[in-house]
Amino acid sequence: MTLSSTLPGAPARTGTHRAGGPAARAARRRAALSWVAVHSLAIAAALFFLLPFVFVFLTSVMDDQQALTTDYWPTHWEWGNYGKVWNTPGFLTWWRNTLLYAGAGTLLTVVSSLPVAYALAKFRFRGRNLALMAVIAMMMLPPQVTVIPMYLFWAKQLGLGGSLWPLIVPMAFGDAFSIFLLRQFLTTIPKEYLEAARIDGCGDLRTLLRVVLPMARPAVAAVALFQFFYCWNDYFGPQIYASNNQGSWTLSYGLESFKAAHHTNWNLTMAATLLVMAPVIVLFFFAQKAFIEGVTLTGVKG
Repeated sequence: MTLSSTLPGAPARTGTHRAGGPAARAARRRAALSWVAVHSLAIAAALFFLLPFVFVFLTSVMDDQQALTTDYWPTHWEWGNYGKVWNTPGFLTWWRNTLLYAGAGTLLTVVSSLPVAYALAKFRFRGRNLALMAVIAMMMLPPQVTVIPMYLFWAKQLGLGGSLWPLIVPMAFGDAFSIFLLRQFLTTIPKEYLEAARIDGCGDLRTLLRVVLPMARPAVAAVALFQFFYCWNDYFGPQIYASNNQGSWTLSYGLESFKAAHHTNWNLTMAATLLVMAPVIVLFFFAQKAFIEGVTLTGVKG
C-alpha cells in the first residue's frame, strides 16, 4: 500500500488521469479546439492575405498553357520564368531607378523632417502652434490640387521633365506626415535629458544628434519605412514626370508596360509582379518590430 492511499483526502490515481490516458487526450483536444476558436478570426484573416501571394507564386512557376487554368498546382516548375523577366530589356534600369528614388527619397525625408519635428516638439517660439497647424493642413491637402502647379514648375520652368528629380528634390524640404509622426514621438522624450545635454555644453544640433536621435530610432525607422514603401510603390509620380523617357521608368510604371507586352503570358506577368513585391516584403519582415514599435509609440502622447 502506498503512502498516498493511506493519507486522508488523497486523490485516487486511476488510469484515466495518467499521461496519455483518455482524459489527457480529451483535455488536449479541448485545448486545441479552444485555441482554434479563439484564433479563428486571425487564422481566417491570415489566409485571406496569404492566399493571393500563394496564387501569384504558383502561377509564376507554371508554363504558358497551364497559367490561369483550373489546375492550380504546377505540373512543371518553370523556374526559368524569373530569368526571362530579369533579362527583359530595361528591367535592371527600372530596378536602379526605383532604388535611387526610394533610397534618396527616404534619406532626404528623414534628414529634413527630423529637425522640424524636433523644433515643433521641444522649442518654445512665437507661432509654433500656427506652424503645427500648417503641417496638419498640408497633410489634409489632396495631391491632385498641387500636381498641375508642381508639374508646370518642375517640368516647364526648370526643364526636369522626363526624370525622377521632380519627385526626389522636394523631399529635401520635409514631408508633412513624417514631421507630424516624428513630432508626436519627440514630445514623449523627457526634457530632463535635453537639459542635461545642454549643461554638458551641447548645442541644439549636437543635442539632436547625440541625445534625441538615438532615443527616437523607433519613430525614425517607422518614418523611413513609410517613405520607402511609398516611393517603391509610387505609380502616379513617375507617370506624370517620367512617362516620356523609358530610361527613367521605375518598377511600378515599368510593370504596367511589361504587363501590356505580355498580356497573354500570365506566368511571366506574375513572375515580374513577385520580383517587384519581394524586396518590400522581405524588408518589412525583418523590420516589422521597429516599424510596429515606432507606430505604437508615436501615438502615446499628443
